[in-house]
Amino acid sequence: MEFFRRRDIFVLLIAAVILTAGVFFIIQGQNYFVKQPAEILGNSTVSPGPSLPPPPHKLSNPPKIVKAIYVTGYSAGSSKYLKYLKELFKTTEINAVVVDIKDYSGAVSYASGAADVKKYKLSDHAINDIDALVNFFHDQNIYVIGRITTFEDPAFSGARKDLAVYDKAKTAAATSEGQPPLVEPILWKDNNGLSWLDPASKDAWDYNISLAKDAFSHGFDEMNFDYIRFPTDGKAENMGFPIWDSKTTKANVIKSFFVYLRQELKGEKISVDLFGQTTTNKDDMGIGQLLENAFENFDYISPMVYPSHYINGFLGFANPADHPYEMVKYSMASALSRELAYLVNKQKVSGQNSATPTNLPSPSPSPSPAPIINYLAKFRPWLQDFNMGATYSSDMVKLEIKATEDALGNDFEGFMLWNASNIYTQDAVLKPN
Repeated sequence: MEFFRRRDIFVLLIAAVILTAGVFFIIQGQNYFVKQPAEILGNSTVSPGPSLPPPPHKLSNPPKIVKAIYVTGYSAGSSKYLKYLKELFKTTEINAVVVDIKDYSGAVSYASGAADVKKYKLSDHAINDIDALVNFFHDQNIYVIGRITTFEDPAFSGARKDLAVYDKAKTAAATSEGQPPLVEPILWKDNNGLSWLDPASKDAWDYNISLAKDAFSHGFDEMNFDYIRFPTDGKAENMGFPIWDSKTTKANVIKSFFVYLRQELKGEKISVDLFGQTTTNKDDMGIGQLLENAFENFDYISPMVYPSHYINGFLGFANPADHPYEMVKYSMASALSRELAYLVNKQKVSGQNSATPTNLPSPSPSPSPAPIINYLAKFRPWLQDFNMGATYSSDMVKLEIKATEDALGNDFEGFMLWNASNIYTQDAVLKPN
């Protein structure tokens, strides 16, 4: 599928850019927050001062309209990059950050107190002092979202191979007659060389939830879950699942995890990243993601509506990346229309005959603004601020933002900008004079 081929290239570019940016910021600036050790004088130890302050609290006045940018763990741990952010906050409307708790490699970016992180030594310590980092943002009234790459996880897959997707062909070949028995299966890897956890594994569920709970204890305002899906972009016929029975549909497996997340993180703000095409596709695209299954289980749904990720010819455009306004508006209007239809159907099924909205927006070029829905997830999409398929100028990023506002109307709750290098188009989000 063309979309997956494009994503394949995109993931490789992300990995290369993140690695390059991380090395650059590490070289350019030491960790911004360094706890000072006690001074050793002879045989006596002199305390550096009062005991450490308690962990930070959540932001007392979070913004209603979130305007966020993505920040890797390595960037967040760099003094040079944090100086860049400080200036960015002064001059732009950005009021939130999405910081990697666990990235595509599976490495946890700080010394998490989660049991499995400590047991298997899964932290890369990109962020030296997580409390100081959260305070750094909160002191500037910046809303802090933690991002967890969920089932794409080479680190935990390597530590718990019994929970990981394995390669049936390679494992079978290695256990053929005359060969010594394998202690562990050979892990399946996607086209990017990354291994995955079985999405049906409750142990995998609990591990990711433990990361979220620990981050919340350090004052994070919200947790964003990415890669909640079945793997793709590789030899799918060789995928073996240690837990998934292949009888339960992939969509129901993912939905069960959605429900479990909401139950285990009750009272916390949580959001989910979904493929952009979940807004327009009615099937699960072979990955288990159905838009409707997320409506009642998250505070925010973040479709990745990057115009460059739609197949050529979508909506009749030879190159969708050249049409940011049309692509984003159509996708977000379609998403909202489906949520309103979901609410109407739910009211019918439950026998409630209360008044329902009649001005349902449709995925047409100019949908009508929709009324606010208070108890289902709000939409807050990821928008493209990187060059792929087209050179993305400030005007193009502005068109994406305007498309989101126009499509969602009164339900507009903000947006999140993605750039793997973590350097953003400031002119697109400047504060008004």
